[in-house]
Amino acid sequence: MSLSAQELRSYFDRIGWHGEPAADRQTLAALVQAHTAAIPFENLDPLLGRPVDIGPEAIVAKLVHGGRGGYCFEQNGLFRLVLQTIGFEVTGLAARVLWMLPEDSVTPRTHMTLLVHLPEGPVLADVGFGGAVCTGVLDLIPDVAQDTPHERYRLVESGGEWRQQTEIAGEWRTTYRFDLTPQPQIDYQLANWWTSTSPLSHFTQGLTVARSPAGRRLTLRNFDFATHRIGQPSERRRLDGPLEVCDMLEAEFGIRIPDRASLLSRLKALQ
Repeated sequence: MSLSAQELRSYFDRIGWHGEPAADRQTLAALVQAHTAAIPFENLDPLLGRPVDIGPEAIVAKLVHGGRGGYCFEQNGLFRLVLQTIGFEVTGLAARVLWMLPEDSVTPRTHMTLLVHLPEGPVLADVGFGGAVCTGVLDLIPDVAQDTPHERYRLVESGGEWRQQTEIAGEWRTTYRFDLTPQPQIDYQLANWWTSTSPLSHFTQGLTVARSPAGRRLTLRNFDFATHRIGQPSERRRLDGPLEVCDMLEAEFGIRIPDRASLLSRLKALQ
């Protein structure tokens, strides 16, 4: 499926990008950076017990027109539609999240990422990994540190399995591991159902929000707000309560809250 000309233009307006699209690396890199800066990663729907529809019409309505963000299946689902409309060849992949977990952890395939096939070789593009999202494009080559608009990243490979890693304070930390098996939409639908409904999913248990504008990253985990600036100590503060959290969602993340009363009630239960 592809987007209409008007939907594509609305997407460009949403992320504040007004270049001339072409199926090349320059356009891809610009779109990744603009998307991660503008459209917040957020899990308000799973937190409020609302269904998460990852069908094309639903994600365009929510993320492009609805003043909302979303998580990986929505973010990368939308981004794949955009890229295919422009003329890129894109393969959807599935990853096991290892962020903030031991390297040998066994986790389900609950993250969607994208392999984009450029004339010069395949690259990884991912606009849906929260506060540690890679804001650049990574060549699918092993063991080479690659610069991005934020931190450096690298991909390591062993036995056909790849790990994406980011450099934090001189230490390489794994975000997720994946292989190159193409994923059909039905597998994303199953993973999305589990992620958005299971009591074992952290997306149903607490608030997770992030945005990565130029030179900094903004993250909110329940009542803990942080600003991470490149090469500087992070600034952290505890928000006073549900009202300040809602104000932060609107002011810093640009989120149009779908049901403010229900969110205030849910946040109160998390205090």
